Amino acid sequence: MHGLPTWQLNGVVWSQVVVGNTVYATGRFTQARPPGVVAGGRGTVPARNIFAYDIRTGNRVASCRHSLNAQGLALTRSPDGKRVYVVGDFTRVDSHKRSHVAAFDTATNALDRAFVPTISASAAAVTASNHKVWVGGNFFNANGSARWRLAAFRAGNGRLLSWAPRANDEQVTSMVLAPGGSRVIIGGRFSTINGHRAPAMASVDSVTGALRPWAINTRINDAGHSSGITSLSTDGTSIFGTGFAYRTGHFEGTFSARPNTGAPNWVNDCHGDTYAAVPIGRVLYTVSHAYDCEWMGAFPRGPEEWVNQRRALAFSTASSGRTGTGPDSYGWNYAGLPVSSLLHWFPVLSPGTFTGQHQAAWSVAGNHDYVVLGGEFRSVNGIAQSGLVRFAVRAKAPNRQAPSGCRVHPAPPPSFSRTAPCGSLGRPPTTWTTHRSPTRCSAWERRTPSTPRGPARTSGPIRCWRSTTPCRRVPTPIASR
Repeated sequence: MHGLPTWQLNGVVWSQVVVGNTVYATGRFTQARPPGVVAGGRGTVPARNIFAYDIRTGNRVASCRHSLNAQGLALTRSPDGKRVYVVGDFTRVDSHKRSHVAAFDTATNALDRAFVPTISASAAAVTASNHKVWVGGNFFNANGSARWRLAAFRAGNGRLLSWAPRANDEQVTSMVLAPGGSRVIIGGRFSTINGHRAPAMASVDSVTGALRPWAINTRINDAGHSSGITSLSTDGTSIFGTGFAYRTGHFEGTFSARPNTGAPNWVNDCHGDTYAAVPIGRVLYTVSHAYDCEWMGAFPRGPEEWVNQRRALAFSTASSGRTGTGPDSYGWNYAGLPVSSLLHWFPVLSPGTFTGQHQAAWSVAGNHDYVVLGGEFRSVNGIAQSGLVRFAVRAKAPNRQAPSGCRVHPAPPPSFSRTAPCGSLGRPPTTWTTHRSPTRCSAWERRTPSTPRGPARTSGPIRCWRSTTPCRRVPTPIASR
C-alpha cells in the first residue's frame, strides 16, 4: 500500500483543508518539490508556510503562491467553499499586514483584502459559517478590544462581533461549528469557560457566547498544560474529537458526541496521542502515535511502545455495539461506554525529525475519493515521501501492491496469550497486507507464498487479538496504491 505521488514539503504540516479539488496546507516549511525528488532537488520551489495542491493528481496549484512570515497552525473553509481561513503565528501574508488571521478567495486564491482583523497573539483554532469567523488561541485582545483567547469576526469585513466567551486559564487549540450553526464546540487545555468548569471542552452559543451543556466533559478531562483536546470535527450529525495526555489529563484517543448535548456516542480509549481526525462517509480517519488500543477491543501494547505503534488509523463513525473495558493501564476508566470499530487500514509512516518530537502525521483531511495526510514524515510504506501524501478509494487506486512479509516482535509478552487462532502475535501468517480485508475485524490476511503478485486477495481472514469477538462487516476504509 503505497501513498500516491504528491508534492512534498521540507518542514511540518500542521493543518489541511479541502475545497473542491484543491487541498490547502499550512505549517512551518520553506520549500516544496515534486514527488520522487530529494530535498533541494530539481523542480524545488519556494513555499513559505502555506501551500496548495490538487487532490486528484498531487500536483501543486501554481495560482496559490502566498507566503506567511511565520507558521500557520490551523485552516478552515466557509461552508459554501468560497473562502479559506488560516490562523497562526504570522503577522504578514506576502507584503500585507495580517495579525494572526487571514482569508483567501478560493475562486482566484487571492488574499481577501477586506478581511483584516487584528489579534494580539498566536491563534491556533478557527471555524466559520458563510458570514462569521470564530477564532481561538492564546491572545487577549482582538481589534483593540479585550478578548480572553476567543473572538469572532464578520466574514465580509473583519469587524469584531460581541461574542466573547472567556477561556480563563489555558489556551484554545481546536474548535468546530456544530451542525445547525447555533453552537461552537471548543477544545483545548483550559479548565474553565466563563468562570464555569469546562475541562478541555465546552459548547457555547454561537451568538452570545453563553455556556451550554456538554456532557462528555464529565467523563473526559484533558485540562492541563501538557494535555488537551487536539482536534474537533463534524460530519453534520456528530462531533468527533481527539486528545492527548502527558502528566496532566486522562484521555488519549478519539470520541464521538451528540452536537446538542455532548452526550457520548462512543469513546475509544487508545493510548498514544491522537492529533487529528476527519469523518468521511462512515469512516473516521485519524493520525496519532497510538500504541495500545486494547481497552476498546483492538491491538494491545507490545513489549515496547514502538512495537505496535500506528501513525494513521481508521475507525467506524458509528458504535460497534460493544463497550470498552477498564480501568486501563494508566488507571483511566471508560468501562461500559460504547466504542467504535477499528478498521483494516494501517499505512506505515516514518517519524520525522523536524519538530524534534519524533512524530509522523499531524493532520488529516479528505473527500469521498481521497484521504490526505500532512506532517513531518519522510517515507510512506517504505517509499520516500516528505510531509504530504494522498490515498485513494479502491476504484481510483492502482492497487498494485501485493502483501508484504510480516515482521513482528519474536517474543510477545504474556499479555498476548489471549490471541488466537493464529497462536500468538509472534507467529502470524507469513505475508500480510495493510489495507484490504473482507471482514474488517481481521487483523491479518492469510495468503499463500505461491499467490501471484498483484492486487491483494485474501484466502481467509484471521485475527491476531481478541479472536473471541465475532466478525462483523463494517464500512470499508479508503484503499491506496
